[in-house]
Amino acid sequence: MKKGIIVIIVIALLGLLGCNKYNGLVKQDEDVKNKWGVVQSSYQRRADLIPNLVSTVKGAANFETTTLTQVIQARASATQIKVDVNDLSPEKIQQYQAAQGQLSQALGRLLAVSESYPELKANQNFLNLQAQLEGTENRINVARNDFNDAVKGFNSSVRSFPGNIVAGLGGFKQKGYFEAAAGSDKAPEVKF
Repeated sequence: MKKGIIVIIVIALLGLLGCNKYNGLVKQDEDVKNKWGVVQSSYQRRADLIPNLVSTVKGAANFETTTLTQVIQARASATQIKVDVNDLSPEKIQQYQAAQGQLSQALGRLLAVSESYPELKANQNFLNLQAQLEGTENRINVARNDFNDAVKGFNSSVRSFPGNIVAGLGGFKQKGYFEAAAGSDKAPEVKF
């Protein structure tokens, strides 16, 4: 009889521990999803600023149309990539990041080329949009770092014992991180 009570108590304690761990994983999963929403919102803000920036730049006489076309195409490509919040796998995050990286490169070329146009540097709308874009890039960086922090906590819980058992039973899988763009480990070469 005593052994039966002890077994029941042990099973009850394990059940409580498992429920507690499961609920913790659910909370961390929701935190990751929330941080992903902030990342997407920040990137959407950038995408929303681009048409105004392109319109302002188009007004500059003889501005390179290929640069504008590249920005428009990169924006279209970046906004077409959708990542399901329930499938934040490393492959999906890399695909999303690659599309956003192409847009970042196109915007960088646009802003670099715009330096050659004094009428743009004097245009208040362009300067305001450029400042908003810079602020948005900072927000994107903060959102990505916050997302990575949430993913780190979640992935640690999913991989550590006894969380890995509960995660396996509950269907929780590791999430992907945002990583540095290829080649960002090398400093840019400056020539005068």
